Amino acid sequence: MRILLLGEYSGLHWSLAAGLRALGHEVCVASDGCGWKNYPRDIALDRPTNSLYDGISCLLRILRHLPSFRNYDVVQLISPYFLHLRSERTLPVYHYLRRFNGKVFLGAFGTDYYYIRACMETDTYRYSDFKTGNCYRDTDFNKMTLQDWYYGGAARATRTIAESCNGIMACLWEYYVAYQPLFPEKTVFVPLPINLHEIVSHIRTVPEKLNFFIGIQNFKDTVKGTDVMLPVLREVQHKYPDLCRVTEVHDVPYARYQQLMDDADVQLDQLYSYTPSMNSLLAMAKGVTVVGGGEPENYEILNETELRPIINVLPDEQDIYRKLEEIVLHKERIPELSAQSVEYVAKHHDHIKVARQYLDFWEQH
Repeated sequence: MRILLLGEYSGLHWSLAAGLRALGHEVCVASDGCGWKNYPRDIALDRPTNSLYDGISCLLRILRHLPSFRNYDVVQLISPYFLHLRSERTLPVYHYLRRFNGKVFLGAFGTDYYYIRACMETDTYRYSDFKTGNCYRDTDFNKMTLQDWYYGGAARATRTIAESCNGIMACLWEYYVAYQPLFPEKTVFVPLPINLHEIVSHIRTVPEKLNFFIGIQNFKDTVKGTDVMLPVLREVQHKYPDLCRVTEVHDVPYARYQQLMDDADVQLDQLYSYTPSMNSLLAMAKGVTVVGGGEPENYEILNETELRPIINVLPDEQDIYRKLEEIVLHKERIPELSAQSVEYVAKHHDHIKVARQYLDFWEQH
Protein backbone atom coordinates (compact mmCIF):
# COMPACT_ATOMS: atom_id res chain seq x y z
CA MET A 1 0.00 0.00 0.00
CA ARG A 2 1.21 3.54 -0.80
CA ILE A 3 0.51 5.93 2.06
CA LEU A 4 0.98 9.70 2.34
CA LEU A 5 1.00 11.24 5.82
CA LEU A 6 0.56 15.02 5.65
CA GLY A 7 1.45 17.28 8.59
CA GLU A 8 2.93 16.56 11.99
CA TYR A 9 2.10 16.76 15.70
CA SER A 10 4.72 15.64 18.22
CA GLY A 11 6.24 13.04 15.90
CA LEU A 12 3.00 11.06 15.58
CA HIS A 13 3.17 10.65 11.80
CA TRP A 14 6.88 9.86 11.78
CA SER A 15 6.43 7.12 14.41
CA LEU A 16 3.40 5.75 12.55
CA ALA A 17 5.39 5.74 9.31
CA ALA A 18 8.09 3.60 10.94
CA GLY A 19 5.46 1.06 11.98
CA LEU A 20 3.88 1.00 8.52
CA ARG A 21 7.27 0.59 6.83
CA ALA A 22 8.11 -2.30 9.15
CA LEU A 23 4.94 -3.98 7.83
CA GLY A 24 6.12 -3.57 4.23
CA HIS A 25 4.24 -0.47 3.11
CA GLU A 26 5.55 2.50 1.13
CA VAL A 27 5.15 5.67 3.21
CA CYS A 28 5.92 9.34 2.65
CA VAL A 29 5.74 11.90 5.48
CA ALA A 30 5.41 15.50 4.30
CA SER A 31 5.34 18.21 6.98
CA ASP A 32 6.92 21.31 8.43
CA GLY A 33 8.43 19.22 11.22
CA CYS A 34 5.99 20.77 13.72
CA GLY A 35 7.91 24.03 13.50
CA TRP A 36 10.85 24.58 15.85
CA LYS A 37 10.48 21.04 17.24
CA ASN A 38 11.97 19.86 13.93
CA TYR A 39 10.61 16.32 13.75
CA PRO A 40 11.94 14.18 10.88
CA ARG A 41 10.09 14.13 7.54
CA ASP A 42 10.66 12.90 3.99
CA ILE A 43 9.43 16.11 2.34
CA ALA A 44 9.97 19.41 4.15
CA LEU A 45 7.11 21.89 3.84
CA ASP A 46 8.67 24.35 6.24
CA ARG A 47 7.55 27.87 6.99
CA PRO A 48 10.12 29.47 9.33
CA THR A 49 7.96 32.45 10.31
CA ASN A 50 4.42 33.77 9.79
CA SER A 51 5.68 36.58 7.57
CA LEU A 52 4.13 37.18 4.17
CA TYR A 53 7.40 36.29 2.44
CA ASP A 54 7.69 32.93 4.23
CA GLY A 55 3.99 32.31 3.59
CA ILE A 56 4.43 32.78 -0.16
CA SER A 57 7.61 30.66 -0.13
CA CYS A 58 5.78 27.89 1.73
CA LEU A 59 2.86 28.01 -0.70
CA LEU A 60 5.21 27.78 -3.69
CA ARG A 61 6.98 24.83 -2.05
CA ILE A 62 3.63 23.07 -1.55
CA LEU A 63 2.59 23.73 -5.16
CA ARG A 64 5.90 22.34 -6.39
CA HIS A 65 5.33 19.10 -4.49
CA LEU A 66 1.61 18.72 -5.31
CA PRO A 67 2.16 16.54 -8.41
CA SER A 68 3.99 14.03 -6.20
CA PHE A 69 1.00 13.87 -3.82
CA ARG A 70 -0.98 11.73 -6.28
CA ASN A 71 -1.77 8.04 -6.75
CA TYR A 72 -1.61 7.08 -3.08
CA ASP A 73 -3.93 4.42 -1.71
CA VAL A 74 -4.32 6.36 1.54
CA VAL A 75 -3.70 9.98 2.47
CA GLN A 76 -3.95 10.95 6.14
CA LEU A 77 -4.09 14.56 7.33
CA ILE A 78 -2.70 15.34 10.77
CA SER A 79 -5.59 17.78 11.25
CA PRO A 80 -7.50 20.34 9.16
CA TYR A 81 -4.34 22.42 9.74
CA PHE A 82 -2.17 19.95 7.81
CA LEU A 83 -0.19 22.67 6.03
CA HIS A 84 1.34 25.80 7.55
CA LEU A 85 -1.29 27.98 5.88
CA ARG A 86 -4.61 29.29 7.10
CA SER A 87 -6.89 26.26 7.29
CA GLU A 88 -9.43 27.55 4.75
CA ARG A 89 -6.57 28.02 2.27
CA THR A 90 -5.75 24.33 2.52
CA LEU A 91 -9.19 23.32 1.24
CA PRO A 92 -8.20 23.47 -2.46
CA VAL A 93 -5.28 21.16 -1.59
CA TYR A 94 -7.66 18.84 0.26
CA HIS A 95 -9.99 18.67 -2.74
CA TYR A 96 -6.97 17.97 -4.96
CA LEU A 97 -5.94 15.09 -2.68
CA ARG A 98 -9.47 13.69 -2.77
CA ARG A 99 -9.51 13.80 -6.56
CA PHE A 100 -6.15 12.18 -7.24
CA ASN A 101 -5.86 9.57 -4.47
CA GLY A 102 -7.75 6.55 -3.23
CA LYS A 103 -8.92 7.52 0.27
CA VAL A 104 -8.37 10.54 2.51
CA PHE A 105 -8.57 10.32 6.31
CA LEU A 106 -8.63 13.05 8.93
CA GLY A 107 -6.68 12.90 12.16
CA ALA A 108 -8.46 14.06 15.31
CA PHE A 109 -5.12 14.64 16.98
CA GLY A 110 -5.37 18.11 18.45
CA THR A 111 -7.47 21.18 19.17
CA ASP A 112 -9.96 21.77 16.37
CA TYR A 113 -13.56 22.85 15.87
CA TYR A 114 -15.19 19.64 17.09
CA TYR A 115 -13.04 19.38 20.22
CA ILE A 116 -13.72 23.03 21.08
CA ARG A 117 -17.42 22.51 20.37
CA ALA A 118 -17.50 19.61 22.86
CA CYS A 119 -15.72 21.80 25.43
CA MET A 120 -17.92 24.84 24.96
CA GLU A 121 -21.35 23.40 24.18
CA THR A 122 -21.58 20.11 26.06
CA ASP A 123 -20.86 18.55 29.45
CA THR A 124 -18.64 15.88 27.92
CA TYR A 125 -15.64 16.89 30.05
CA ARG A 126 -15.43 17.61 33.77
CA TYR A 127 -12.66 20.05 32.89
CA SER A 128 -10.71 21.08 29.80
CA ASP A 129 -8.27 23.72 28.60
CA PHE A 130 -11.31 25.85 27.64
CA LYS A 131 -13.70 25.33 30.54
CA THR A 132 -13.86 23.87 34.05
CA GLY A 133 -17.41 23.32 35.21
CA ASN A 134 -19.27 26.44 34.11
CA CYS A 135 -16.17 28.62 34.30
CA TYR A 136 -14.56 29.54 30.96
CA ARG A 137 -10.78 29.94 30.89
CA ASP A 138 -10.37 33.46 29.56
CA THR A 139 -6.75 33.38 28.32
CA ASP A 140 -5.20 35.20 25.38
CA PHE A 141 -4.40 31.89 23.69
CA ASN A 142 -7.97 30.67 24.07
CA LYS A 143 -9.38 33.93 22.69
CA MET A 144 -7.17 33.63 19.61
CA THR A 145 -7.97 29.93 19.17
CA LEU A 146 -11.72 30.45 19.49
CA GLN A 147 -11.68 33.25 16.94
CA ASP A 148 -10.32 31.01 14.20
CA TRP A 149 -11.18 27.44 15.22
CA TYR A 150 -14.66 27.99 16.66
CA TYR A 151 -16.00 30.98 14.76
CA GLY A 152 -13.70 31.47 11.77
CA GLY A 153 -12.24 29.86 8.69
CA ALA A 154 -10.60 26.96 10.48
CA ALA A 155 -14.01 25.91 11.82
CA ARG A 156 -15.49 25.92 8.32
CA ALA A 157 -12.52 23.96 6.94
CA THR A 158 -12.81 21.38 9.72
CA ARG A 159 -16.50 20.80 9.06
CA THR A 160 -15.92 20.46 5.32
CA ILE A 161 -13.14 17.91 5.73
CA ALA A 162 -14.83 15.91 8.50
CA GLU A 163 -18.07 15.61 6.54
CA SER A 164 -16.44 14.49 3.29
CA CYS A 165 -13.39 12.42 4.29
CA ASN A 166 -13.40 8.62 4.36
CA GLY A 167 -12.79 8.29 8.09
CA ILE A 168 -11.57 10.00 11.25
CA MET A 169 -8.83 8.66 13.52
CA ALA A 170 -8.83 9.91 17.13
CA CYS A 171 -5.68 9.41 19.21
CA LEU A 172 -7.02 10.42 22.64
CA TRP A 173 -10.24 9.75 24.53
CA GLU A 174 -10.94 13.50 24.52
CA TYR A 175 -10.92 13.73 20.74
CA TYR A 176 -12.81 10.47 20.23
CA VAL A 177 -15.79 11.57 22.33
CA ALA A 178 -15.84 14.93 20.52
CA TYR A 179 -16.19 13.32 17.07
CA GLN A 180 -17.91 9.97 17.66
CA PRO A 181 -21.42 11.27 18.49
CA LEU A 182 -21.46 13.29 15.25
CA PHE A 183 -19.70 10.80 12.98
CA PRO A 184 -20.36 7.41 14.59
CA GLU A 185 -19.89 5.37 11.43
CA LYS A 186 -16.48 6.72 10.52
CA THR A 187 -14.75 7.64 13.80
CA VAL A 188 -12.37 5.26 15.57
CA PHE A 189 -10.00 5.51 18.50
CA VAL A 190 -6.45 4.31 17.84
CA PRO A 191 -3.69 4.79 20.45
CA LEU A 192 -0.68 6.99 19.80
CA PRO A 193 2.27 5.16 18.17
CA ILE A 194 5.61 5.04 20.00
CA ASN A 195 8.67 3.66 18.19
CA LEU A 196 10.13 1.48 20.92
CA HIS A 197 13.07 0.52 18.71
CA GLU A 198 14.45 4.04 19.17
CA ILE A 199 14.04 4.20 22.95
CA VAL A 200 16.26 2.81 25.69
CA SER A 201 14.12 1.85 28.67
CA HIS A 202 15.62 2.18 32.12
CA ILE A 203 13.65 1.14 35.19
CA ARG A 204 14.39 3.78 37.81
CA THR A 205 15.68 2.86 41.25
CA VAL A 206 14.84 4.86 44.37
CA PRO A 207 16.71 8.15 43.76
CA GLU A 208 18.62 10.01 46.43
CA LYS A 209 17.23 13.24 45.00
CA LEU A 210 14.12 13.08 42.85
CA ASN A 211 14.58 14.81 39.47
CA PHE A 212 11.37 16.46 38.25
CA PHE A 213 11.34 17.32 34.54
CA ILE A 214 9.04 19.93 33.02
CA GLY A 215 9.10 21.06 29.39
CA ILE A 216 7.57 24.44 28.66
CA GLN A 217 6.29 25.80 25.36
CA ASN A 218 6.18 29.50 26.15
CA PHE A 219 3.42 30.16 23.60
CA LYS A 220 1.25 27.32 24.94
CA ASP A 221 1.93 27.35 28.68
CA THR A 222 -1.71 28.14 29.51
CA VAL A 223 -2.91 25.31 27.26
CA LYS A 224 -0.51 22.71 28.61
CA GLY A 225 -1.06 23.89 32.16
CA THR A 226 2.63 24.49 32.87
CA ASP A 227 1.75 28.03 34.01
CA VAL A 228 -0.05 26.35 36.93
CA MET A 229 2.16 23.29 37.47
CA LEU A 230 5.54 25.01 37.49
CA PRO A 231 4.89 27.41 40.42
CA VAL A 232 3.49 24.51 42.48
CA LEU A 233 6.50 22.37 41.59
CA ARG A 234 8.83 25.16 42.70
CA GLU A 235 6.96 25.37 46.02
CA VAL A 236 7.50 21.66 46.60
CA GLN A 237 11.17 21.92 45.65
CA HIS A 238 11.61 24.90 47.97
CA LYS A 239 10.08 22.96 50.87
CA TYR A 240 12.13 19.81 50.18
CA PRO A 241 15.42 21.06 48.63
CA ASP A 242 17.35 18.01 49.82
CA LEU A 243 14.82 15.54 48.43
CA CYS A 244 14.11 16.85 44.92
CA ARG A 245 15.32 19.10 42.12
CA VAL A 246 13.73 20.53 38.99
CA THR A 247 14.92 20.31 35.37
CA GLU A 248 13.09 23.04 33.47
CA VAL A 249 13.45 23.40 29.68
CA HIS A 250 11.91 25.96 27.35
CA ASP A 251 11.15 25.58 23.61
CA VAL A 252 13.92 23.13 22.72
CA PRO A 253 13.94 20.94 19.58
CA TYR A 254 12.67 17.38 19.91
CA ALA A 255 16.10 15.69 19.83
CA ARG A 256 17.47 17.92 22.60
CA TYR A 257 14.27 17.53 24.62
CA GLN A 258 14.71 13.75 24.57
CA GLN A 259 18.31 14.00 25.76
CA LEU A 260 17.38 16.27 28.65
CA MET A 261 14.60 13.92 29.72
CA ASP A 262 16.91 10.90 30.02
CA ASP A 263 18.00 11.75 33.58
CA ALA A 264 14.49 12.50 34.85
CA ASP A 265 12.60 10.45 37.40
CA VAL A 266 9.25 12.24 37.04
CA GLN A 267 7.82 14.31 34.18
CA LEU A 268 5.01 16.88 34.49
CA ASP A 269 2.82 17.30 31.42
CA GLN A 270 -0.67 18.19 30.15
CA LEU A 271 -2.63 19.37 33.19
CA TYR A 272 -5.99 19.51 31.38
CA SER A 273 -5.67 16.17 29.60
CA TYR A 274 -7.41 12.94 30.53
CA THR A 275 -4.82 10.87 28.70
CA PRO A 276 -1.03 10.89 28.24
CA SER A 277 0.37 12.77 25.23
CA MET A 278 3.17 11.73 22.86
CA ASN A 279 5.73 13.43 25.12
CA SER A 280 4.35 11.67 28.19
CA LEU A 281 4.36 8.29 26.45
CA LEU A 282 7.95 8.80 25.30
CA ALA A 283 8.89 9.57 28.88
CA MET A 284 7.03 6.50 30.14
CA ALA A 285 8.74 4.30 27.55
CA LYS A 286 12.06 5.47 28.99
CA GLY A 287 10.91 4.53 32.49
CA VAL A 288 10.01 8.04 33.63
CA THR A 289 6.93 8.41 35.85
CA VAL A 290 4.41 10.91 34.49
CA VAL A 291 2.36 13.41 36.48
CA GLY A 292 -0.50 14.52 34.24
CA GLY A 293 -3.47 13.00 32.46
CA GLY A 294 -4.42 9.56 33.71
CA GLU A 295 -8.16 9.69 34.31
CA PRO A 296 -10.34 6.53 34.44
CA GLU A 297 -11.55 7.26 30.87
CA ASN A 298 -8.01 6.76 29.62
CA TYR A 299 -7.74 3.24 31.01
CA GLU A 300 -11.29 2.33 30.05
CA ILE A 301 -10.88 3.15 26.36
CA LEU A 302 -7.79 0.92 26.31
CA ASN A 303 -9.53 -1.85 28.29
CA GLU A 304 -6.67 -1.63 30.79
CA THR A 305 -7.74 -3.03 34.17
CA GLU A 306 -4.44 -3.57 35.99
CA LEU A 307 -1.71 -1.05 35.16
CA ARG A 308 -1.97 2.41 36.73
CA PRO A 309 1.40 4.05 36.03
CA ILE A 310 0.30 7.70 35.73
CA ILE A 311 0.00 10.04 38.70
CA ASN A 312 -3.22 11.77 37.71
CA VAL A 313 -3.67 15.38 38.75
CA LEU A 314 -6.65 17.71 38.55
CA PRO A 315 -6.40 21.34 37.38
CA ASP A 316 -6.25 22.42 41.01
CA GLU A 317 -3.16 23.76 42.78
CA GLN A 318 -3.88 21.93 46.03
CA ASP A 319 -4.32 18.60 44.25
CA ILE A 320 -1.09 19.11 42.30
CA TYR A 321 0.81 20.04 45.46
CA ARG A 322 -0.52 17.05 47.36
CA LYS A 323 0.38 14.58 44.59
CA LEU A 324 3.89 16.03 44.14
CA GLU A 325 4.58 16.09 47.87
CA GLU A 326 3.35 12.51 48.17
CA ILE A 327 5.78 11.21 45.55
CA VAL A 328 8.65 13.18 47.11
CA LEU A 329 7.95 11.68 50.53
CA HIS A 330 7.36 8.18 49.12
CA LYS A 331 10.14 7.78 46.59
CA GLU A 332 10.02 4.04 47.16
CA ARG A 333 7.08 4.00 44.70
CA ILE A 334 9.28 5.10 41.81
CA PRO A 335 10.62 1.64 40.76
CA GLU A 336 7.11 0.17 40.54
CA LEU A 337 5.67 3.16 38.67
CA SER A 338 8.68 3.16 36.34
CA ALA A 339 8.26 -0.54 35.52
CA GLN A 340 4.51 -0.12 34.98
CA SER A 341 5.14 2.84 32.68
CA VAL A 342 7.41 0.81 30.40
CA GLU A 343 4.97 -2.11 30.36
CA TYR A 344 2.00 0.19 29.65
CA VAL A 345 3.60 1.75 26.56
CA ALA A 346 4.78 -1.60 25.20
CA LYS A 347 1.30 -3.09 25.71
CA HIS A 348 -0.80 -0.32 24.16
CA HIS A 349 1.40 1.98 22.06
CA ASP A 350 3.95 -0.12 20.18
CA HIS A 351 4.18 1.56 16.77
CA ILE A 352 3.87 -1.67 14.78
CA LYS A 353 0.81 -2.81 16.72
CA VAL A 354 -0.76 0.64 16.27
CA ALA A 355 0.12 0.66 12.55
CA ARG A 356 -1.88 -2.57 12.11
CA GLN A 357 -4.91 -0.89 13.69
CA TYR A 358 -4.59 1.99 11.22
CA LEU A 359 -4.36 -0.41 8.30
CA ASP A 360 -7.44 -2.32 9.44
CA PHE A 361 -9.50 0.88 9.65
CA TRP A 362 -8.25 2.28 6.34
CA GLU A 363 -9.12 -0.96 4.56
CA GLN A 364 -12.62 -1.12 6.11
CA HIS A 365 -13.46 2.48 5.13
